[in-house]
Amino acid sequence: MSIWELLLAFVVVVLMLVALLANVLVLMCFLYSADIRKQVPGLFILNLTFCNLLMAVSSMPLTLAGIIYKSQPAGDQVCHVVGFLETFLTTSSMLSMAALSMDRWIAVVFPLSYHSKMRYRDAALILSYTWLHSASFPIVAASLSWVGFHHLYASCTLYNKRPEDRTQFVIFTGVFHALSFLLSLVVLCFTYLKVLKVARFHCKRIDVITMQTLVLLVDIHPSVRERCLEEQRRRRQRATKKISTFIGTFILCFAPYVITRLVELSSVVHISAHWGIISKCLAYSKAVSDPFVYSLLRHQYKKTWKDIINKILKRSSINSSALAGESHNRNLPPLNE
Repeated sequence: MSIWELLLAFVVVVLMLVALLANVLVLMCFLYSADIRKQVPGLFILNLTFCNLLMAVSSMPLTLAGIIYKSQPAGDQVCHVVGFLETFLTTSSMLSMAALSMDRWIAVVFPLSYHSKMRYRDAALILSYTWLHSASFPIVAASLSWVGFHHLYASCTLYNKRPEDRTQFVIFTGVFHALSFLLSLVVLCFTYLKVLKVARFHCKRIDVITMQTLVLLVDIHPSVRERCLEEQRRRRQRATKKISTFIGTFILCFAPYVITRLVELSSVVHISAHWGIISKCLAYSKAVSDPFVYSLLRHQYKKTWKDIINKILKRSSINSSALAGESHNRNLPPLNE
């Protein structure tokens, strides 16, 4: 193996381990906290978490083996199943992110009617459509034998080996990425930009009230005034940073891989095998970033995880105290001596 292949294999191992750990933490928080389970977005986050976990235990290990052995690492049946799962899970995760953005849009733009517009039943219907949409493309690809091991990406994915099906496969690939990546990106941009507009409007109203208060409080200490102004600046930047993170990570992780898949359809441009694997690793990195972007960095999940840690430490402390007391009792002499 060359140094590049060793480096890429190391990257895949790191992505796989971090994705497993981070998504398991999200799952633990979901199972532990009743408040998180009651929230409607929790269904979308749960679906996204399962997609990332299955990606980490199915597609990533075979890609690692493909990089190491430079050939199909398993039998045709296993490769077909993994390729089917990879297409389904990637599409489902994209649509789950779009569903989360729609939930935020309804919550921010229509706060008074949110509970009537986004109920558990509505979320379940959206989730059902997500699964149906995500399963339709790999079913078509599997029925036409367009799933297999692709050397350019060292993974089991959409792949056409028959030159006579080239035109149909090009159309299928274009429609697939348009209705998965592009559709999700359009929904993300539309909903989050609407959310950002509302957030900026509320920030302006708060800023006006804050400035009027600072003008009236002539005896206020300069340090307090400075802290108020600093909080204004942070408030204006907070929504922009969050929305930039949501859209930016989606584009950064998926766009290189999707563009590579589309460029690959043209026989004019030669694509390096190293770049193909790098673009695949970027797509895998979404399974690593999602737990932090959508869950673990939020206050509610931080609090839940702290509660889990405290409960484990408290139980461990109680067990240690009990063992120490039992050991002490054993060392005491009998009363009748």
